[in-house]
This record gives sequence, C-alpha cells and structure tokens, in this order.
Amino acid sequence: MRVHNAPIIEAANGRTPSRPPVWFMRQAGRSLPEYRQAREGIDMLDSCFMPELLAEITLQPVRRHDVDAAILFSDIVVPLKAAGVGVNIVPGRGPVMDAPIRTAADVGALPILDTDIPEVAQGISIVLDELTPQQAMIGFVGAPFTLASYLVEGGPSKNHEKTKALMHSEPDTWHRLMERLTPTIVAFLGQQVDAGIDAMQLFDSWAGYLNEPDYREFVLPYSTQILESVAGKIPRIHFGVGTGELLTAMSEAGSEVMGVDYRVSMADAAKRVKTRVLQGNLDPALLFAGDDAVRAAVARIKAETAGLDGHIWNLGHGVLPTTDAEAITRAVAIIHEEG
Repeated sequence: MRVHNAPIIEAANGRTPSRPPVWFMRQAGRSLPEYRQAREGIDMLDSCFMPELLAEITLQPVRRHDVDAAILFSDIVVPLKAAGVGVNIVPGRGPVMDAPIRTAADVGALPILDTDIPEVAQGISIVLDELTPQQAMIGFVGAPFTLASYLVEGGPSKNHEKTKALMHSEPDTWHRLMERLTPTIVAFLGQQVDAGIDAMQLFDSWAGYLNEPDYREFVLPYSTQILESVAGKIPRIHFGVGTGELLTAMSEAGSEVMGVDYRVSMADAAKRVKTRVLQGNLDPALLFAGDDAVRAAVARIKAETAGLDGHIWNLGHGVLPTTDAEAITRAVAIIHEEG
C-alpha cells in the first residue's frame, strides 16, 4: 500500500481532505482526442490486456483534467475474457457473448477465473509510478447481476427479460450462476488489490432494472461477498445506475462509500443509506450546458452534502463520449474551487 494523502482516500475514510476530491466515471475514453489516437486500430478488449497502453489511457485524464484519482482502464467483462468466456466488445453495442448462458448445464460449464492477469497488474504498476501522493488509484469490478445479465441475454438488453425470466423461473439455476460468477469477480478484484490499488468501485450497471425484493434475494448476498473480500484493505465504493430505490439495500452490502446517480438528490440519498460518505452526483449532460450551470449544480450538491462525514465528487454516471474535453477540465476546476 502506498503512503499518501490523497483527498479521495481522506474523504472515503471520513476525514477532511485537502481539497474537494473529484474523479469522473469514464473519464478515460472517447471524450479525449489522445485516447482516440492511442487506441486507433486496437480492439477495446485487446487494449485492456496491453500494460503500457492500459496505463497510458488510465493516466490521460489525470494529466489533462487534474482529477484526484485515476480509474483503471478496463471493462467489466475482462475477468470473463481472462477466464475463457467467449466475449467481444462490439463498437456501438457493447459486450457480446459468443454463446449465452441459459440452462443449468450452461452454468455448470461457465469457467471460473483461476489464474492471474499479469498484464493488468503490470499496467497498474506503471500508473502507480506516475501518480503523486495526492492522487489515488481506483480499481473496479462489475457487479454479479450486471455480468449475469450480459451472459444470459448474450449482450446488452433494454428490458433484461431473459435474465429476469431465468431468475424467477429457475431460481436455483440463477443462484448457481451467481455462485460461479462471484469467485471470478473476487479473484480479479484481489489481483488489483495485490497490484496496489488504493480504492475500488463495484459497478452495477443494470441493477436499477430490479425491484428491491428481487435485489435483496437474488443479488445482494453476492455483492456483499465481493465487498467483504477486500474489507479492511481499501475503501470500497458501491455504485449502480438508476438505483435510487435500491440505495438502502445496496448500502447494506458493506461499502464505505455509496455512489449516487443523478436521478436522486444527495439529500434524499443520505437518508436512505447506512454509510455517511457519498459519491456523486452531477448530471453528465451538465457538461454540455456551460460553466454557470455546473456552478449552480455544484452549489446545490455542496449544500445537500454539508452534513455528511465525507463526499467524493463525481458524475451521476459516466462521461458522455461527445463531451468536450475542455468542459471536463473546467468542471473539475470549478469543483476544486467551489465544492
């Protein structure tokens, strides 16, 4: 573990940071011209297994925007790919499986990650060599429901009907699927911790499509296991998209920090969760609206989070790919000055 005084780690631990800490989900990616140049002609998943390129892309927004953390450039399906699952990221669509997981036999044949991914560890090491003591390295893994949905649907889905059908028609099969996915996620997270990350985020892209009873029965036990696997080692952030109605249940999984998307106010979120540290929740579209709109939102969120033990600034989801890079830099500066 590095010795540092990164504002994000201070805030996550309920201490007063030296400045308002900020990082943005998807801060490394298509919004940056240097990213498009670095990845030209290289497949998305391939780039996640190339240490020097992985590190370069991870560091680009830190250099450009003065954010307080680097977020590992990766994808939630990387551990599946490393375990031997046939998956590719199709431009304009997302992760697509060679064959969906739909039956008990399919689940039984799903490989579990049991080897290291040295390219990721090497990439993290390169990043850590460049970061200052005030900058944190955040790792991440996809939550088991989101990974399960990709596996069952065969790719992205608007309604997750096949996923929910399996969950309710064959609950035993569903639980076996989660029991096979969880060790792979835990293993990938553990490798990131061993490589030196300072904090982690469990990212549940699709949990917001569930109601609370289903989340508690079919998802919460497994997300809890993942977060428990690194308890006491690094600060843990838990975030889902469209999960305002699930915040209470999600906060029971045990993270130190709860991420909040832009659909629910931080004041309401604070009443729903068990932790006293929140992350979020600027609307990503505000970065298209000009500095005055960003300043107004920063002032509102600052007021809503005034009574918390800690607050990490972020968007209420990821940077949109058509966002002007200069607008991101200005938003970070506004947060540092006024947040």
